[in-house]
Amino acid sequence: MRPIQIYDTRRAALVTLEPRDPGKVSIYACGPTVYGRIHVGNARPFVVYSLLKRFLVHEGYEVTLVANITDVNDKIYEAANGVDPPQPSALLASAMAAAYIADTDRLGLGRPDSEPLATETIDPIIDLIGVLIERDAAYAVEGDVYFRVRSDEAYGELSHRSLDALDQGEGGEGAALKQDPLDFALWKAQKAGEDTAWDAPWGRGRPGWHIECSAMAEEILGVGFDIHGGGNDLVFPHHENEAAQTRMARGQELAQIWMHNGMLQLDGEKMAKSVGNIESLALVLERWGRDALVLFFVSGHYRQPLLFSDQALKQAQTSARRIRAGAALLTDGHSPPGLAAHREQFFAALADDFNTPRALAALHGWLADVAASPGAGNDDLVQMLTVLGLESLLAPDVSAEQPDDAALELLAAREAARATNDWELADSLRDQLAALGWEVRDGKDGAKLVAL
Repeated sequence: MRPIQIYDTRRAALVTLEPRDPGKVSIYACGPTVYGRIHVGNARPFVVYSLLKRFLVHEGYEVTLVANITDVNDKIYEAANGVDPPQPSALLASAMAAAYIADTDRLGLGRPDSEPLATETIDPIIDLIGVLIERDAAYAVEGDVYFRVRSDEAYGELSHRSLDALDQGEGGEGAALKQDPLDFALWKAQKAGEDTAWDAPWGRGRPGWHIECSAMAEEILGVGFDIHGGGNDLVFPHHENEAAQTRMARGQELAQIWMHNGMLQLDGEKMAKSVGNIESLALVLERWGRDALVLFFVSGHYRQPLLFSDQALKQAQTSARRIRAGAALLTDGHSPPGLAAHREQFFAALADDFNTPRALAALHGWLADVAASPGAGNDDLVQMLTVLGLESLLAPDVSAEQPDDAALELLAAREAARATNDWELADSLRDQLAALGWEVRDGKDGAKLVAL
């Protein structure tokens, strides 16, 4: 197995992946809070960690990917109460969880190995809170339970923030009950309008957001698992609080590596429901197709922000067509030895902090060289496209636009010009075809037209 490096947010450095259990990699990725249909920005972590799993499996690891669904939360109560007439929060969460699964299924990347629900993890959550209270890292007051932030000497190490500069983002909620403004809620007493609650030793209520993920991750992967993933908007307070809770309850780190993807941006701002600049995943898939969307996601490095635009999706759509056209020229079997360098560059790029843009460049280099190698096999391309979730590009696109009679006549004229070595005319005809939206691809079976 080649060494694999991933950027760890806590250590602010590239670190070598050294699995807790040899040959096995465990990943927990924070999933959505299901109070509405997800937008395309929510899909980025789903794609990143699904493809990371594919790469690690290719490298010989047995991988377990867990991606939770938060189905009890303030936002769900607010959304359920905000419709006319109000609906049960559990009904809304169930419907939106089903919609999330249906929408992400259309990405064609398969499902995580486990997708735990917060509402199905209440007993482990209560047990974890109980341990924190016993260790004096948390305290109960009037039915609420709060984590005592200053009890954790390592608090702030993940987000690289000082205690004096922190704001838990809870507003004035519980301010009169907290022993310290820095403390955050582990359990919230049931309030009017909250129709979902559970009994606990400190009172009837429901869990806070941060404790849910600590419990769900530990319940399935144990403590000290390999990679904890999520968007970089979760570094603080969510992931900082997750790390602190587990550290104080279990005496060890929740995860070895904290891996964070950048945000999708629209008009220079993070795509978010709160900002109102969202594009739903369902509508984006309907308009552009899953191949273009997955290719768009891998065109940027996962840690960097990615600008969402029609132009970017159109470029991805064109790139997908070109890859498909290149694949159509290949035969089953092995590639010439001279192409091995591109394949090695592809997988080396992914081993270097999952650098998908550099991997794509190697893939395109492979395809460019293959064009000069009649009868080349497709084994390498199958591996590369499968790791990137683009194996569908190996098959012809039955929905692709077909050339009309005018384009076919221009192609025939170009072939006749080439046969008489009239290269100037052949180039002119090729340019005319390009103006009509067609690229000429020369192969062992003759020239073909591919939509630009």
